[in-house]
Amino acid sequence: MVGIILASHGDFAKGILQSGAMIFGEQQNVAACVLEPSEGPDDIKAKMEAAIASFDSQDEILFLVDLWGGTPFNQANSLFEAHKDNWAIVAGMNLPMVIEAYASRFSMESAQDIAKAIINTAKDGVKVKPEELEPEVAAPVQAEAPQGAMPPGTVVGDGKIKFVLARIDTRLLHGQVATAWTKATGPTRIIVVSDAVAKDDLRKKLIEQAAPPGVKANVIPIKKMIEVAKDPRFGGTKALLLFETPEDLLKAVEGGVDIKEVNVGSMAHSTGKVVVNKVLSMGEEDVETFEKLEKLGVKFDVRKVPNDSKSNMNELLKKAKQELGKA
Repeated sequence: MVGIILASHGDFAKGILQSGAMIFGEQQNVAACVLEPSEGPDDIKAKMEAAIASFDSQDEILFLVDLWGGTPFNQANSLFEAHKDNWAIVAGMNLPMVIEAYASRFSMESAQDIAKAIINTAKDGVKVKPEELEPEVAAPVQAEAPQGAMPPGTVVGDGKIKFVLARIDTRLLHGQVATAWTKATGPTRIIVVSDAVAKDDLRKKLIEQAAPPGVKANVIPIKKMIEVAKDPRFGGTKALLLFETPEDLLKAVEGGVDIKEVNVGSMAHSTGKVVVNKVLSMGEEDVETFEKLEKLGVKFDVRKVPNDSKSNMNELLKKAKQELGKA
C-alpha cells in the first residue's frame, strides 16, 4: 500500500488527518508531520523520515504538503530526490485531495499514479458562492517565440537591475519568502547569492524547484552577482536577493552591488553564536559585519515577515555584544 505523508506549517496536517478519518475512516500507513513555530527544517525532515520508516513499505511514498516552496515541501523534496522514480509530491493540500488519495489506494499501487489522479479532485473542491464570482476561464496564451541571448552591452530599460528586497536568511528560499515576501515585493526573479550553495548542485536544484509560480529562482556566486549588478541587460529585472550570511552580503556590497537596505529575517544558532531574539543568533564576526555594513550606509529592516513590527538593530547588536562578552 502507498504510504502517505501529510505535511504542513503548524497543526494543519494533524487537523486534516483527523477530518479525513471522520469521513473515510482510520487509515494505515498515513502520518501527519508538522513544522512547529519553534522548529527548523531538520526537525520536520526527521519527523518525515521516522514516519516513513514506520510504514509497512517504503517503496511508494506520496507527500501531500500545504504550500509549494515552503519548508515542509523543501524537506519532502530533499527526500524525494533519491526516490524520484517511485515517490511523488503534491502541494496545495486540501480535504478533497486527501480523501481522493485514500480512495485511490484501493485500486492504485503507485504513488505517482495516485498523485496524477487526485489533482483534478483537489482543484474541483475549490468552489465559490455566489457562482458569478467564479473566475472566467482565460483563453490559452500562445507561447512567445524563443529569444536568443542578448549581446553584451545591450541596455534594457534604464540598464539598472531593481532590488525589490535584499534579505539575510539562513534558510534561504522557504515558505515565508516564497509567499509573504514575494507577494509584498513583486519580484520577477529570486536570486540566492552564495558561493557555498552555488557549488552544491542538489541545493541549487531544490531552490530552483521551490520558486513560487510566475517567478524564476537562480543560485549564483557572489562574484557573478557583482557582474549582474553592473550588466545593463538586466535593466528589466526586479530581483529579490537572498543571502545566507551577513558576511556574504558585505562582500556583495563591497563589490559594488547597490543595496541600500537589508531585511534581516533569520540567522540560525550555531557554536560561537548567541541568541538575540526568537529568530536571530549572532557571533562576533556577524556583529562586526553588521557594523561595517552600517558604515557603508546600509539600513536594517529587522523582521521575519512583512506584517511583523520592526526590531531595533542597534539594540540587538548591543545585546549580542553583552552576551558574547559573558561567553
